[in-house]
Amino acid sequence: LYTNLSAIVISNALSCPVYKCYFSYGDSSLDVSDFNWDDYLEENGAVSVPHHAFKHVDQGLQTGLTPGMKLEVCVRSETDQPYWVASIITTCGQLLLLRYEGYHDDRRADFWCDIMTADLHPLGWSREQSKPMRPPEGVREKQPDWEGVLEKALAEKCSAPANLLEGPQRGKDPVDLMSPGCSVELQDSVDPGVAWGAEVEENMGGRLRLRLAGTERLPDTHATLWLYYLHPRLHPPGWAKEHGCTLRPPSGKRLFSERSWVNSVSKSITVCVCWLQDRPAIAAHCFTEGMKLEAVDPTSPFCISPATVIKVFSDECFLVKMDSLRGDDSGAEGVGSFLCHRDSPGIFPAQWSLKNGLPLSPPPGYQGQDFDWADYLKQCQAEAAPQHCFPTSDHSFKEAMKLEAVNPISPEHIHVATVTKVKGQHIWLGLEGLKQAIPELIAHVDSLDIFPVSWCETNGYPLLYPIKPKGLWERKESINGTPLTFCVMCLCTGQGNGKYCCPKIFFNHRCFSGPYLNKGRIAELPQCVGPGNCVLVLKEVLTLLINSAYKPSRVLRELQLDQEDRWHGHGETLKAKYKGKSYRATVEIVRTADCVAEFCRKTCIKLECCPNLFGPRMVLERCSENCSVLTKTKYTYYYGKKKCKRVGRPPGGHSNLEGGVKRRGRRRKRRKQLFVHKKRRSSASLDNTPAGSPQVTDTLHTHSLRGEAPQKLCLDTSPLEWSVTDVVCFIRTTDCAPLARIFLDQEIDGQALLLLNLPTLQECMDLKLGPAIKLCHHIERVKLEFYQKFAT
Repeated sequence: LYTNLSAIVISNALSCPVYKCYFSYGDSSLDVSDFNWDDYLEENGAVSVPHHAFKHVDQGLQTGLTPGMKLEVCVRSETDQPYWVASIITTCGQLLLLRYEGYHDDRRADFWCDIMTADLHPLGWSREQSKPMRPPEGVREKQPDWEGVLEKALAEKCSAPANLLEGPQRGKDPVDLMSPGCSVELQDSVDPGVAWGAEVEENMGGRLRLRLAGTERLPDTHATLWLYYLHPRLHPPGWAKEHGCTLRPPSGKRLFSERSWVNSVSKSITVCVCWLQDRPAIAAHCFTEGMKLEAVDPTSPFCISPATVIKVFSDECFLVKMDSLRGDDSGAEGVGSFLCHRDSPGIFPAQWSLKNGLPLSPPPGYQGQDFDWADYLKQCQAEAAPQHCFPTSDHSFKEAMKLEAVNPISPEHIHVATVTKVKGQHIWLGLEGLKQAIPELIAHVDSLDIFPVSWCETNGYPLLYPIKPKGLWERKESINGTPLTFCVMCLCTGQGNGKYCCPKIFFNHRCFSGPYLNKGRIAELPQCVGPGNCVLVLKEVLTLLINSAYKPSRVLRELQLDQEDRWHGHGETLKAKYKGKSYRATVEIVRTADCVAEFCRKTCIKLECCPNLFGPRMVLERCSENCSVLTKTKYTYYYGKKKCKRVGRPPGGHSNLEGGVKRRGRRRKRRKQLFVHKKRRSSASLDNTPAGSPQVTDTLHTHSLRGEAPQKLCLDTSPLEWSVTDVVCFIRTTDCAPLARIFLDQEIDGQALLLLNLPTLQECMDLKLGPAIKLCHHIERVKLEFYQKFAT
């Protein structure tokens, strides 16, 4: 669609009755075909869950080599290149920081090596291969009895595993060891004494797509499942026989026989068992049969209901079944049952929901309106599982944080997700990019089905993300490095939607642009925007205006929602970028066509520009407001200060502009060009300080005011070396101390101070003649001292 429409635009053949296409410069929102987490987080003012919160992902990136392990490494500095023992100090992916045995705590000889290229072997390899062993010269100087040091090191049982240093698995992350074609055994989800075989069809960052043995001809939806490689149900081939388990296909499936599975395994790729070392040890539980608890059904993880421990298999695992009082499935052990261990997600003590202010869904068949645990336990003649059966731990999840999460209804899909609620060790997730809405998902903070942002991008897995509203598509391109926004906007057909159809909005470049908008940037805007949906067209117009401002954040502040002057329209969040900071504010936009003209006019007045600068009327030659003959001062007074009401803070008593107030501490000193930067008005409040004029260049000269010689001033340091803080301190020592805030806001350092003169002070600081003369007098004193003392 984009390619075809681009050709239409470029060839000027806009004959399509459905779409209106145009190009515009400036920033725009996300492209639906190119989701980017950084842009998405910035646009929504959100933060991501810290990467370290996902323990299973961190484990998958470890090579298995840990600090403290010892190995043999070739000593390249020696002539005959012998081998010597070294200890692993730290790891960084496939890079190892090593220290030769004999250096003890001396770090001066530590060195880095790459697992993939270095000559590394487990302890004892050199002697088996009849290779010489001798330490480098530094060890021989420190340890005269280096032979004894060697024997002691070789006797220690801390060697790095041979499979991690040699062979095809060398340097691979545990995640990568489960390659397609590997065979595994899958423990039954209900009976831990039963297992069946499966083959790895795909490995995406440790997330395995498994096909059950004997289902090669069945559709994927019936024969495959997704599990993370650390899942406790996964085991290497031979595990069932070793642990006395029965090899049996899952119930309801007619698959291979046990002998067929054994034969299939013998022909498959051998899987490395070292990935088992990454699994956390399963702690012993203290549950007994008949105990009641609250649980989330893994097959439908959207609500919490009562459940019962119906069987204890061992000290490690037990079976939990969702309660039902209907009596129709009481004999079916597998219906609503799932295998658990002490740290399993989705199980809670009785009354946990009540204590955390959460709804508890009564079991099917429960009689009564309000569920009460005391009555229920008495009715069932059961006891609740004690609190100490459920472990607790710390985590880093907070509400509104973003992450990526598996859709439990279709596990092959991973979505952009938002943490909507945090209760104990569990979080509630809202999935985005869904075709049909589903309830919030309940997940444990250690779930193997949640991932940090950009996990899908890193592993080449498709991510489902929120789609932009219908009727607007955008694609970012550039011409000679300038951002170019391609926009396709639905036209109004006049059939039922004319009320909400915005006419063309023209940018009249010849009209007065006011103190906030850059006339040169306004001239670069398209001649018109629209027609189309009122909200979409006017949002694009305001975005273009914000990006055309000298200080976009100030224009955004002027446009933000005013509680006393409502349009009863549609609230839209607009953003601005200025000096590396992002700002956001809610701007109300009219929804109907009959309000568009007045909305544009009032917005122009609010921005202190000509009321005809933009709107549904095109100005051909001369503006009806005669704005070209009015001076900036008179025009700004008439349409700005006199007519326009200032917008302070938005509804709610606080500003929704992010980063609106600069921090004073730890400001980094910047070298400025020799001109004054921005126009501001004298005010004690940052919120009421308008920006807005072009950069003014001033040649370096000295003014003598009122025919008087400036009073002599003695300076210890050259003003050229003054920082912004130094300038502010100087101004505060004069009778112009109230104006020091302006110098701080505009970050005027010593170089910029020496360029200020009377016209510049009046223009850029908007000072009246009296205060400007007084301030200029003190600046002339600084200039005179500079020329006489430091400029020679």
